[in-house]
Amino acid sequence: MVISIKEVAILTLIFLIGILLGYLVRKFFAEIRVKTAEAMAKKIILDAEKEAENKKKEAMLEAKEKWYKTKAEFEKETQEKKSELQNLEKRLTQREESLEKRMELIDRREREIGRREKEIASSESKAKELEQRYNALLKEELQNLEKVSGMTAIQAKEELKVKLVNDARMEAALLIKKVEDEAKAAATEKAKMILSLAIQRCAADHVAETTVSVVDLPDDDMKGRIIGREGRNIRALEIVTGVDLIVDDTPGAVTISSYDPIKREIARISLERLINDGRIHPGRIEDVVEKVKKEIIISIKEEGERAAFEVGVDGLHPEEIKLLGRLKYRTSYSQNVLQHSKEVAFLCGMMAAELGVNVKMAKRAGFLHDIGKAVDHQTEGTHTQIGVDLARRYNESKIVINAIAAHHEDVEPESVIAILVAASDALSASRPGARREMLESYVKRLEQLEKICDAFKGVDKAYAIRAGREIRVIVEPEKLNDSEIMFLAKDIAKKIESEMAYPGEIKVTVLREVRVIEYAR
Repeated sequence: MVISIKEVAILTLIFLIGILLGYLVRKFFAEIRVKTAEAMAKKIILDAEKEAENKKKEAMLEAKEKWYKTKAEFEKETQEKKSELQNLEKRLTQREESLEKRMELIDRREREIGRREKEIASSESKAKELEQRYNALLKEELQNLEKVSGMTAIQAKEELKVKLVNDARMEAALLIKKVEDEAKAAATEKAKMILSLAIQRCAADHVAETTVSVVDLPDDDMKGRIIGREGRNIRALEIVTGVDLIVDDTPGAVTISSYDPIKREIARISLERLINDGRIHPGRIEDVVEKVKKEIIISIKEEGERAAFEVGVDGLHPEEIKLLGRLKYRTSYSQNVLQHSKEVAFLCGMMAAELGVNVKMAKRAGFLHDIGKAVDHQTEGTHTQIGVDLARRYNESKIVINAIAAHHEDVEPESVIAILVAASDALSASRPGARREMLESYVKRLEQLEKICDAFKGVDKAYAIRAGREIRVIVEPEKLNDSEIMFLAKDIAKKIESEMAYPGEIKVTVLREVRVIEYAR
């Protein structure tokens, strides 16, 4: 196909026109975009100017607010200082007024004193005149009395003296009789208290619990039968009795360990019966343990009743009897607690009879003083507090409750019976053979106590008493005064704490005595 020149020109013209139109269109849209961008820029600038203006206003407002706040604080501080100054000025004014009043009062008093001195001087002169007149009148009256009575003044004085002496002797005799009666009554009561306190000073009050029992075996082959196949026998015995059974290398013996003495005793008796019987298996173990438990319950009741009958204490609650029976299986320093309770009851009864105190009440208090030890492994608290709670639960008298609470000096004794119980408890525990504390260690502790005290300057003698619970220190009075012995007591206590190991506490008593002796020759 052949294209003519005319067509080429037309096409070229159209192409040029298209290019021109495209250029114009692009230019038009570009101008529009430029205008739009300018408008947006102007808007952004306006917004920025507005925002800047707002921030400027906010900053000005914040600055004004800080200024006002600072101003207010300054005014407040100024006002407070002004108020303080006013108060100070007011106090100064009041003090000035007070001083002025005092000065006025002093002036008045001085004037009053001067006036009274003048009055006293005048009164003294009048008194001298009156005394002279009185002496003259008295002399005249004495002369008249001598004429009327027919006796001289000396004779009348002697007769009056004799009468007054006789009357005074009679009144003195009556007064002496009354004082003697009161003194005898007071001395009797004081003697009881002193005697009971003196008895109390002995022995310690610690308790070491025995928590194991040993069962002898006929031979070591029995250990395997006790353990059983795969340990079923020993597990069954531990489960039904609640104890720990220790089978170790100890020849011919096994050990039963438990803090509960009743459970330990049930396990011991049951194991001994199983060993004697020879049949040891879980079913047999359960049967034997159940039977022993019933026997122990009956035995506990019988032991409590037997002990109460031996001591002569009646009217006990059934639960109290059971608790006392449980003490048969309780030991303290290898001393059986039930036997100890009976000893305390007997001692209380004997001392109460000597002092004229209620014997039955004293025995009852002594018998029940350690009842808390029957359950102290099951209940929290000391055996004294547990015993007090049990005594209150079973309606014991206040005297018995206080005796239980005070027998280890946890509270103050409120009666002579309470002191007797504490003394009897110490006597029973400290008698030879009652407890297993070694004599050598006991004597060594007392000697160490006395040696520590003797090392201090000014100490004359030192005595350990109450089984080492108290140290009495006697000082030389010419070397230490009363204030210095207070520091001496503290120094001794600190040295004992740092150098000795001991249970409980040790009381340090320092004594200073000044004696003045003179002879009439």
